[in-house]
Amino acid sequence: MKNYLLLLFIACQSYTVLAQSDNQQPYMTKSLSGAAIKEVFVKTSGGSITVSGAGNGAPRVEVYINGNNGNKTLSKDEIAKRLENYILDVAVNGSEVHAIAKNKGSGVFNWNNSLNISFKVFVTKQVGTNLNTSGGSIRLDNLVGKQDFETSGGSLNIDQVTGAIHGRTSGGSIHVSNSGQDIDLQTSGGSINAANCQGQMKLETSGGSLHLEALKGTINATTSGGSIQASNISGELVTGTSGGSINLSQLSCALDASTSAGSFHAQFNSIGKYVKIDVSSGNVELQLPAKQGVDLNIKGDKINSDFAGNFKGNIEKEKVQGKLNGGGALVEVRGNGRVNLSLN
Repeated sequence: MKNYLLLLFIACQSYTVLAQSDNQQPYMTKSLSGAAIKEVFVKTSGGSITVSGAGNGAPRVEVYINGNNGNKTLSKDEIAKRLENYILDVAVNGSEVHAIAKNKGSGVFNWNNSLNISFKVFVTKQVGTNLNTSGGSIRLDNLVGKQDFETSGGSLNIDQVTGAIHGRTSGGSIHVSNSGQDIDLQTSGGSINAANCQGQMKLETSGGSLHLEALKGTINATTSGGSIQASNISGELVTGTSGGSINLSQLSCALDASTSAGSFHAQFNSIGKYVKIDVSSGNVELQLPAKQGVDLNIKGDKINSDFAGNFKGNIEKEKVQGKLNGGGALVEVRGNGRVNLSLN
């Protein structure tokens, strides 16, 4: 067994194995000093993954090992014994670092003897990633490049990342901030929080709410089962929910928004190329900029409006059509409830 451990962990002189006195200390550290790393590949079956380009110390890979579900502290000897059932390797190949942890998959496996193996990778900013874990969270920060990552059971956290960002989780929430260019993030079972981002954005959840703050660009954000809140949005926003309300404020954008089972509120500072609102079951509150010219085509069960003398057209109980402030971008509302129109 001693020979096996030597081959597995310290065959390379840059490996440093540390006693695991507590969960804050890495079980193993591999130095990346002297390697011009451009790509990071990590795969683990039961732990979390962090990749940081923030420059926290020397470039390195840290390996953290805990007991089943990550809540059981193990001795170094017990970890070594359990690792006989695993493949654990960290290697540098040219400009790439590869870290892998997985069960060998031979014979009958005792879940009580399983391990939670997590990786923290510290590199320079100009690095791309390819990350996969079936049981933990993924965190990226201070990176520039193409990022591709997926987890079956954890959250995604992205901060100060620029480039093509593609992330998936089947069972966790998503937090993305201070990032941009091309963001494509999806979760099947959690909420999405996006703040201070710009560029092309696709944000999708099947079972949670959306919270959007200070976004600029072309934004497509949808949920199948939650509410939508957004503030300080510029560019173009396409958003919708099948099961919640929508509350939008400080908009300076084009808008295409729909909800099948909730109320709707939107307040515009300025209107982009178009506004299209579809509310199947709920009331609509729409605040338009007082001095901007728009064309109105509004339908609802009952429409309340207060346009003073700057509107030309027809105002009826269930329909408003005409030009506000001389006309401009088309504002369309399709509602089956009360529609309240006002100026701000």
